Amino acid sequence: MSLILSIETSTPVCSLAIHNNGQLLAKELIQKEQSHSSTLNPAIDHLLSICDLSLANISAIAVSKGPGSYTGLRIGTSTAKGLCYALNIPLIAVNTLEAMAHNVARFNLNSAMLCPMLDARRMEVYAMLLDASFKVVEETRPVILDHESYSQYLNASPVLFFGNGAEKVKKVTDNPNATVLDGVIPDAQYIGELAFEKFRKKEFEDVAYFEPFYLKEFMATKPKSML
Repeated sequence: MSLILSIETSTPVCSLAIHNNGQLLAKELIQKEQSHSSTLNPAIDHLLSICDLSLANISAIAVSKGPGSYTGLRIGTSTAKGLCYALNIPLIAVNTLEAMAHNVARFNLNSAMLCPMLDARRMEVYAMLLDASFKVVEETRPVILDHESYSQYLNASPVLFFGNGAEKVKKVTDNPNATVLDGVIPDAQYIGELAFEKFRKKEFEDVAYFEPFYLKEFMATKPKSML
């Protein structure tokens, strides 16, 4: 038996899930802005109680490694690393965008290419591109969207765009092969599904040295004085 607790904090929506041998037992979503640091640990306790489990029963912790919100990823990662260290269990990291693609697979009736996107402000997004069998066509990278973006793929195949950055696609293309799916968010359920495969292969992270996949360096800004 492998019980995996998954943590997803890459966007304002925080989610948790528990899987047993890859099968979902329970999950929880928290849609509250700027609350990850105060709600994450109580939510873990609540989810465990629903499943009649304790932390001592958990075999591994999976975390959404990014890209995404710098602060959110830091909170999720520090919580996961702390639990792994205290419980002496493995840490598993899953690409946030890849997990989103697995979520959308059930809607992909036409075997379209899959392009998860997270907002990176202005016309920039964090994105990756996969084919219908989840083979990576373009690795995770920052993309500044314009009228030429993904045109080489759209001219040859349907593409599903999704995530909180995908609305920007509507501003740069009217190609009939482009479909934007609304309401797709990173979800710990799909982090857990991919984490189980990594658990079976023993693809674990170094708890001491693991860092989230930010893509960009964090830039702190000094607030303007109010006169």
